[in-house]
Amino acid sequence: MKKSCYISFKSIAFIAVVLVAVAFIINNSSVVLKQFYPIKYKEQVYRYSEKSNVDPHLIFAIIKAESGFDPDAVSRKGARGLMQITIETGCWAADKLKMSEFNEDDLYDPDINIQIGCWYVAWLMKQFNNDTDLVIAAYNGGNGNVSKWLKNKEFSKSGQTLEKIPFKETDRFLKKVKNNYSNYKKLYERGS
Repeated sequence: MKKSCYISFKSIAFIAVVLVAVAFIINNSSVVLKQFYPIKYKEQVYRYSEKSNVDPHLIFAIIKAESGFDPDAVSRKGARGLMQITIETGCWAADKLKMSEFNEDDLYDPDINIQIGCWYVAWLMKQFNNDTDLVIAAYNGGNGNVSKWLKNKEFSKSGQTLEKIPFKETDRFLKKVKNNYSNYKKLYERGS
C-alpha cells in the first residue's frame, strides 16, 4: 500500500482558515480581550472614582471580580450590588456621604453602589498608605483583619506588606483583582 505524499485541498483550506483566524486574533487581541474585560457603568465609575481620587481601572477590576457587572448580585454574606457592599458598610458610608434618604435596597442601584464603593476604596487607600494590595485584601477580608495580619510576623515580616494571607478567599480575591486591574489598565489606559 502506497502512502500519499500530498496534502489534500481540504487540509490546505483548513490550515489557511486557522492561520487567518490566528492572525485576526493577534491583530485584534485588544478587541477580543475587551469582551472579557468590559467597562460597563462607565459614566458612574469615572464620575465617582474621580470624585474619590481612585483609579477607575481598579474599580472596574473590583466590580468584575465581585459581581461580574450584575447589579442584582447578592453574596452568601448578604453583600449587594455591583461592588458587593455589605449593609453595614453601606449604612456607615451613606452616613459619611450624608445620604439622608439611604436604605439598604439602594445598594442595588448602580449609581449609589458605585458611589459608596469608590468612597470606601478611597477610605481604605488612606488607611493603608495607598498600598493597592492591602486595599484589595481589606476590601474583601476586612480592614481590621488586614491591620491584625500586618502586626503578625507569620503574615508580615515588615509590618508594611503581607507575605501571606490567612483567608484563602481573600488571597484568591487579591490575585483575581490584581489580574483584572492589570488587564483593565493595559486595555483602557487613556489613548488606547
